Amino acid sequence: MEFEQIIHEFEELSDVDFAENMKKFGISYVKSYGLRLPQIRKIAKECGKDHELALRLWNHGYHETYLLATLTEEPDKVDSVQLNDWVNTFYSWDLVDQACINLLRFIPEAVDSIFIWAKSDEEFVKRTAFSLIAVLAVHNKDSDFDMYFEIIREASSDDRNFVKKSVNWALRQIGKSSRENNRKALDLAYEILEMDNKASKWVARGAIRELESEKVQSRF
Repeated sequence: MEFEQIIHEFEELSDVDFAENMKKFGISYVKSYGLRLPQIRKIAKECGKDHELALRLWNHGYHETYLLATLTEEPDKVDSVQLNDWVNTFYSWDLVDQACINLLRFIPEAVDSIFIWAKSDEEFVKRTAFSLIAVLAVHNKDSDFDMYFEIIREASSDDRNFVKKSVNWALRQIGKSSRENNRKALDLAYEILEMDNKASKWVARGAIRELESEKVQSRF
């Protein structure tokens, strides 16, 4: 599927009302066609993987073309410059999370950059670090996530909404990945709960509530 065909398809499917409704869910954007994610995923299947197409889609600058770019990009063709350019362009929680799910988890340099992004002052760059940890925990259940515990502890005190939610997500997903990780994540959550910080307590309580639940414990 060629770039021009994709844009024509987006224009045909455009839904102004849905684009406006996205804002109610905290999804910000500069330009949007107002497409739903299943529609974008369907188009992505027709496109396949195509590095040059992904670059054109990204440069087009619409919310949906950014999302489609993460689905069509070839992970092994993403260099350091592109990786950092894309991550520093992130402006919305859903774009961050979809990029982590669709693309970043397949790029070793992105995984290695978690510790750098976790220190960023930019809200969505910092969210990328913890959303990526959460996604890795979903797909690499037997992995050892202890290496991330210190940055999770530190970032739990960040009271920015999209950061603290991603920190909480990372902690919960680690705790759901295996029995051993459940124990470790709960230990960390109780440590965070003792911190004299409102955001930290919110992160910890949410994690403890889910990780100690019968639903989660019964998996093990």
